[in-house]
Amino acid sequence: MMKIFCIGALSMASFYYAQNFPASTIPENLKKNANAVIRKDLTTIQINSINEIKYQYTTVTSVLNKDGDEKAVIAIPYEKGDNISDVKVNIYDDAGKKIKSYSKSDFGDFANNNQGTFYSNSRVLALSYTPTQYPYTVEFSYQIGEENTVFLPDFVPFRSTNVSLEEAQMKIINKSGIELKSKTYPSQYNYTSVAESDNAGEKTFMYKNVPAIDDAFLLPQPIKILPKVSFALTKFNLEGKQGSINNWGEFGSWYYNSILQPVSLSTPAIKAEVDALNLQGSTEEKVKKIYQYMQTKTRYIFVALGIGGWQPMLPDEVQKKGYGDCKGLTNYMKTLLDEAGIPSYYSVINSGISPVSFDKDFPKMGGNHVILMVPTDKGNIWLENTSQQIAFNHLSYSTTDRNVLSIRKNGIELIETPSYSAEQSKEKQNLKIKINEDNSIVGEGNFSYTGIQYDNNLVLTNLSPKERNEVMKNSLDILNFEKIEMKNFLNDKDNAIAKFDLDFKAHNYSKNAGSSIIFRAVPIYSNTVYKTDENRELPFELRQSFEDEYEINFTVPKNYKLDEIPENVTVNSEFGTYKLNFVKSGDELKVNRTIRINKGLYPKEKYNDYINFRKKTLNLDNSKILISKI
Repeated sequence: MMKIFCIGALSMASFYYAQNFPASTIPENLKKNANAVIRKDLTTIQINSINEIKYQYTTVTSVLNKDGDEKAVIAIPYEKGDNISDVKVNIYDDAGKKIKSYSKSDFGDFANNNQGTFYSNSRVLALSYTPTQYPYTVEFSYQIGEENTVFLPDFVPFRSTNVSLEEAQMKIINKSGIELKSKTYPSQYNYTSVAESDNAGEKTFMYKNVPAIDDAFLLPQPIKILPKVSFALTKFNLEGKQGSINNWGEFGSWYYNSILQPVSLSTPAIKAEVDALNLQGSTEEKVKKIYQYMQTKTRYIFVALGIGGWQPMLPDEVQKKGYGDCKGLTNYMKTLLDEAGIPSYYSVINSGISPVSFDKDFPKMGGNHVILMVPTDKGNIWLENTSQQIAFNHLSYSTTDRNVLSIRKNGIELIETPSYSAEQSKEKQNLKIKINEDNSIVGEGNFSYTGIQYDNNLVLTNLSPKERNEVMKNSLDILNFEKIEMKNFLNDKDNAIAKFDLDFKAHNYSKNAGSSIIFRAVPIYSNTVYKTDENRELPFELRQSFEDEYEINFTVPKNYKLDEIPENVTVNSEFGTYKLNFVKSGDELKVNRTIRINKGLYPKEKYNDYINFRKKTLNLDNSKILISKI
């Protein structure tokens, strides 16, 4: 049966290689917003047994301009031991004429190390092609066989913006006798749909004529817009470890016993480390002391060794070497807590800028990151173990507001990570501003950040004073700085607060109007350009809730008086709230400004309402204050 499959696959490939692909035949609706068009995306998967699976891939991609080059990368990721064959590449010009051909011998073989310095069994065959004209078309096919059957790919039209699709097909031939489960997730926005057929055990799924998603402002990730089909075998193999995945509990038991338990081994040295910490107090205090100790002695590197890159390093390796990846560092932290008699749970998560959760009704291998959860009487403690800078019990925007696979001896529990409210993700800004007659200002300020806004300032931790000043100058470029100095930067790792002071002088802040001076009410604010769009085609996503709370104290020059002050104002919207208040006291003026934004996925019909709300807040930030000579 294997020979029949190979002959069929090669016949399919030969059929498509007999075609050419002139760019002129691309439908006009697929060129709109597209840097590249996937002409054909054909995948055949044959599952022969619990530990034998064969893939045949054929893709044809027309690249319309330079920005589309990255959509036609010619590469084959693989693991040592995989069998790669029948590698063919043809390059066509605009008219569909073949201009270049390559075979497997033309590829380079590299460590798959796009995440920096690490150890890995992952490799990649890659071919470099430098185009001489646009459009051009890349036709690429290969077969690969492997023994790991736990990782069946999802079927989606494409995974990024500004790419369109003419035709995609995934065919699954299951000869293993093992039940293959599938689940279709329709597009919530009817962007496109998948066609399905089942013929004598051969399941086929297809997409046709899917237009590109334009990379528009506040666009959700394509995964939230497009349909997908997920697959899972109820019995599988991973590097010789066989298991079942009829439900999350069954899969969790396998994960615990096959992946984690063999490397959950303490040592006398690790026990001595914990004893030396002389732990006292509450569970939270003990966990914090161990966590912050672990942070001081480890650093992150990516490691993809072990069972399919999923098994952590041994804790004593991390302890001795002082480094590890998310798996190894989390396993080491868990072992330290075990020695202290504190239960914790290794938790697999989908890390990314847009929250993606596991489906509680469709168990399958997944996730791209690992964190640790410590249950206490006061609630769960969450530990991100890859950062030396992040605060205790604080998760960043890439891991909040989604669920994790919390691995237990008796199975998996799906548990939600924290979701930060606007009040918990706050910027507080206190400024003292002196208005000068030469239109400059001299200011000093105190800034503090919590929640998601704390994450945005962690980059400052490892910078030099000069680098911090440059970052401030660039990020606060609404002001024309003559000089700027950040002082007293503090990363409060106990409370997840970033703080610093700022001294500065900026010119051209105010304008003369005869013998009077006019200046805006809010010195430092976001200068994002908000544009309405009457033809918005897709929803928009405000990914995080946050609140900015500013207090600005202006002092006017001697011989000047406060003449005209705007009215207090409040703007309420379903997207948030804005308040601007003024309090006059002699030659000083206090301005209080607060804006709160509510996260959410909003329909396209409300896009211009949001844009108009933000435009109104910007106009109010620019409210003018008039001072006149006495």
